[in-house]
Amino acid sequence: MLDKIKTANDIKKIDPSRYNQLAKEIRRFLLKHISVTGGHLASNLGIVELTMALHLVLDFPKDKLIFDVGHQSYVHKILTGRQEEFSTLRQYKGMSGFPNRQESDCDAFHSGHSSTSIATAMGMATARDLKGTKETIVALLGDGAFTGGMAYEALNNLVRFRDEKKNLIVVLNDNNMSISKNVGGMSSYFNRLRTKKEYLDLKGNVEKSLKRIPVVGETLTNGIRKSKNSMKQLFVPGMVFEDMGVTYIGPIDGHNVPLMVDTFRRVKKLDEPIIVHVITKKGKGYSFAEKNPSKFHGIGPFSVKTGEVLGGSVGKTYTKVFSDTLMKLSRKDETICAISAAMPAGTGLEPFQKEFPERFFDVGIAEEHAVTFSAGLAVNGMKPVVALYSTFLQRAYDQMIHDVALENLDVVIGVDRSGLVGADGETHQGIFDIPYLSSIPNMTIMAPSTGAQLEEMLTYSLTHSIGPAAIKYARGEAFETDEFEFEPFVYGKGQILKRGSKVAIIAVGNILEEVVKACSILKENHIHPTVVDPRFIKPIDKDLIQELMKSHDYIVTVEEGVLQGGFGSQVACVCVEHGYKGTLKMIGIQDQFVPHGSVAQLRKMLKIDAESIANQVMEL
Repeated sequence: MLDKIKTANDIKKIDPSRYNQLAKEIRRFLLKHISVTGGHLASNLGIVELTMALHLVLDFPKDKLIFDVGHQSYVHKILTGRQEEFSTLRQYKGMSGFPNRQESDCDAFHSGHSSTSIATAMGMATARDLKGTKETIVALLGDGAFTGGMAYEALNNLVRFRDEKKNLIVVLNDNNMSISKNVGGMSSYFNRLRTKKEYLDLKGNVEKSLKRIPVVGETLTNGIRKSKNSMKQLFVPGMVFEDMGVTYIGPIDGHNVPLMVDTFRRVKKLDEPIIVHVITKKGKGYSFAEKNPSKFHGIGPFSVKTGEVLGGSVGKTYTKVFSDTLMKLSRKDETICAISAAMPAGTGLEPFQKEFPERFFDVGIAEEHAVTFSAGLAVNGMKPVVALYSTFLQRAYDQMIHDVALENLDVVIGVDRSGLVGADGETHQGIFDIPYLSSIPNMTIMAPSTGAQLEEMLTYSLTHSIGPAAIKYARGEAFETDEFEFEPFVYGKGQILKRGSKVAIIAVGNILEEVVKACSILKENHIHPTVVDPRFIKPIDKDLIQELMKSHDYIVTVEEGVLQGGFGSQVACVCVEHGYKGTLKMIGIQDQFVPHGSVAQLRKMLKIDAESIANQVMEL
């Protein structure tokens, strides 16, 4: 069946009796390719029939389907004729793992973060009506997205669409999971909805029976509809959506294609916003993913037969170092607590969650809340550690300023996945944290170049009162080297790792591994640079930089982040302030978003790999 789908809308040519066969083929296709390339598996296995139903009802690219978040768009890519590109999924210059408007006009919006789809869809629907066009617009979001504040802000405004008679379909893909298991009140609410089929059955049976009564049947049915609120309050606790003024339908079986097709065809004709609640099973059709959907949410190459990941890191990752250090300190200090935004596994907090459940808090996909919640903990005597990916921490910029830094609170922020993360691409590269964190008063920013340094920095931050402290560390295996003798950690001080002459290279954090390789190339060309580990982004070690200014004709900064407002910019300010007569060269990422690919490929493309660094030094 899958061979018959070459372009968008070809699924409409498939005989309905073959839908189940098509779903099986799509799942086999996903397993075949993701087991080789890696990617988001469990979410896409669970959304096969739901995506099929939407494609049977919508016309692409005229109609718009907005994914929230975009990692559940693989089946959409398949059904819009991109099967041949799947061998390049998340590979350098290959197919993106998220919707991408540059990749296909069937992708309505490039979405990589959560809880944004309803707001985006509302904007599109408003533009549609202002232009007088007729396309159907659908926001498709997982139940995990309802833990994010933007979803509620949009729902609050969605009521306006009812008054203005605007059609907009919001499909809630409810699998009881985000990345890890869902938490919070909305998750509990959905759990109750799943178990309250009595209401749905009663409503349907009553209306069918009343309609059969001659003459007065339709009148009685309308009367029942007008009193539906009392019925819903009796059988479905809360009915939060309809209480807000948005019509709710469901929950319906998200693996029943004919049922969903019938539902979507009906609701697209209505002149009001509709929420369609669909129940799916994350990882459906692959037993390993069904049993452990968190593991198979985002996974590297794996064996389809055993479910085991192939290859992987041979040493400790920075995240593991962070986790182990936090556990060690927390056993001695009962005031230490940990906060996650729906990612205890990804940020290394699962061991903490198991050993100290009373001190662990998963707030859902709500980074702003996580940071302000930590401020409340800190102001009342606890030592909160908030572990967030760099790209998601961006969402809490306002809270870091007003709720943490303004109060000068002792909150530790573990900035995981800082720098290039690779295959997840533009929306996930952690390359903006130095500029946005550096602009915040009272904020200490540290960048460990090795796993041992990360341990020192986290220990110091939790045993000294230094106000808000952000420790930014990379994805993947922690760098270790015997080439240098690292001095004991001193607050606000960097270190000269190796003394050379003429040129000094300051390597920020994990990029030291590329600088070490670059020095070997330079040595072959009779250049012997001084190598410097700044350790601190803020406060910057001005004394160390002034020492380098006096003894070197060239100062080169290297960072795996954007140059605008980055570490090099701050070194430049010190050089200008103190009248440096030599040459300053800043090596980093230019003003751009970085696509997907391996970290090694991206470093080479961006000219921050060892060979490129060496060449730029030699050009000086």
